[in-house]
Amino acid sequence: MDSKLGSGQDILHCNLCEAFSPPMYCDICHINLCKACVGEHLSDISKEHKVVPFENRGLTTKCTNHSTKVCELHCEECNIPICSLCVSSKEHSDHTVVDILKCLSTKKELIKTDLKELQKYIYPKYKEIASDLEVQKHDLSDNSNELKKALTTHGEEFHKEIDIIIQEMQSEIDDQNAKHLKDMEGQADRINQTLEEIMLTIADMRKLLLSNDINFVSAYKSRNEEFKMVPTLRQISLPMFTPQKITREQVYQQIGFLTESDAPIETSSVMSSTKIKTLIEEPFIITSVNIPRKEHTELRSVSRLNDSELWITGKDKIIQLYNLQGDLLQSVQTASGNEPWDITVTLNGRLVYTDPDDRTINIVENVKQIKQLIGTKEWKPLNIACSSSGDLLVIMISNDYGLTQTKVARFSGSTEKQIILWDKKGNPFYSSGSIKYLCENRNLDICVADCDAGAVVVVNVAGKLRFRYTGRPSTSKGLLSKLRFKNSYTPSTTKESFCPYGITTDSQGKILTADSDNNRIHILDQDGHFLCFIDNCCLQRPYGLCMDSNDYLFVTEFCENDVKKIQYYK
Repeated sequence: MDSKLGSGQDILHCNLCEAFSPPMYCDICHINLCKACVGEHLSDISKEHKVVPFENRGLTTKCTNHSTKVCELHCEECNIPICSLCVSSKEHSDHTVVDILKCLSTKKELIKTDLKELQKYIYPKYKEIASDLEVQKHDLSDNSNELKKALTTHGEEFHKEIDIIIQEMQSEIDDQNAKHLKDMEGQADRINQTLEEIMLTIADMRKLLLSNDINFVSAYKSRNEEFKMVPTLRQISLPMFTPQKITREQVYQQIGFLTESDAPIETSSVMSSTKIKTLIEEPFIITSVNIPRKEHTELRSVSRLNDSELWITGKDKIIQLYNLQGDLLQSVQTASGNEPWDITVTLNGRLVYTDPDDRTINIVENVKQIKQLIGTKEWKPLNIACSSSGDLLVIMISNDYGLTQTKVARFSGSTEKQIILWDKKGNPFYSSGSIKYLCENRNLDICVADCDAGAVVVVNVAGKLRFRYTGRPSTSKGLLSKLRFKNSYTPSTTKESFCPYGITTDSQGKILTADSDNNRIHILDQDGHFLCFIDNCCLQRPYGLCMDSNDYLFVTEFCENDVKKIQYYK
């Protein structure tokens, strides 16, 4: 605070005569004045003055552009005080100008309102949140300690069971050894007894050879035929140990599962940066790009490089980049010469493809340089998507093409940092089939179109099941039930077949999946509720889906070799 104004604990005095409690103040010179000194102060004509009651001090300010002028107005657009000369200048000619006192009054009213809101609502809310966070931190610590303790106890029990099994197997080995040893000792006793008899016979025969006693020698009877019956040595079949291959997933399944809580996602209940959009009753095709069959057959995957260029792949070993006019811009052949299973584009615009036969995930640095990004060993990578964080989400199956296990793996770079395989009861999330597409929603949910299961399976970012969508219900009484796309919604008591293929999400969090067998697209909200179909755009076996930045939908047609751009929002 200006020392001339004094503080709450200072006694104010006139800056000219030292009189106490001066009632006046010069807003230009910034000095305190008693009534008697006002005239003397105004008599100084070398500069401008503006004497006001002390309680109105601060209302006057000099113009920064015109030093001889006092600002009596306020420019609303520039939010600055201005003088009368400023008003006539080009800088403020088209701006809204109000009296500075009115601006002061308006601003003070706003400050009062904001202050009240801050003190009464916002600040207490933050205090409450801060307090809740401390409680949550304490609860988190306690819960973590309890979980670790439970895991340690369970681990000890698990080790105990393993030790018991090992001890039982070792005892079995000891029992087998004892049995075999007993048999071998019995056979050794019989052999040793025969050896003693042979040695006695040899001794007797030597005596006979030295004797001429006819009676003694003539009594000899040969036992060689008896001794020639040499017993066969019994071959002991030694026991063997055949260890089973230990896999981490099986160990996890045996130990148990952590029921993970939803990952914390910061949200704001005041404002949203995403404009709310409304579905239109009749979606329509903006453009259709035909891909020559000599270039591709059976279009399966499409991924957006930008709003006018698309990477496309089908049943061949070539991945190609097209613009919306149908011009081929670039072609990439896989490094191995195998067919790529699926493609995606990273946040920095690089093409990534999966090669299940080679068990690799590869990134295209440029047309002539393809780099192996990830080697997946026992698992075959199938469909792939890039998350909002830049992680890669990959559908992977075990070596026998899904006859055993299917998982979603999250990779950061080449590091596998998350596996989504079983629910909290130890049941698999996904079918064993190989046709699955996936994507990430704006709320970080992971959405998988599982064709063989006839379901869209959605888990949250922590891998906890949120819902399964298995096709539209027979009737719908929701808010959007009145919204009907052409031939799209006729309530039925018979549930239709549903085999989802491609899947994508938009800026509103809606989930779109290709119902290829029924030639249509299902639109769901982010909680899995059916909203409507897109089935009026002459779709023929819709397969791969992707979205551009303006929520226009791109659809590949498996049979027709077309890529259609569809508008479904107003």
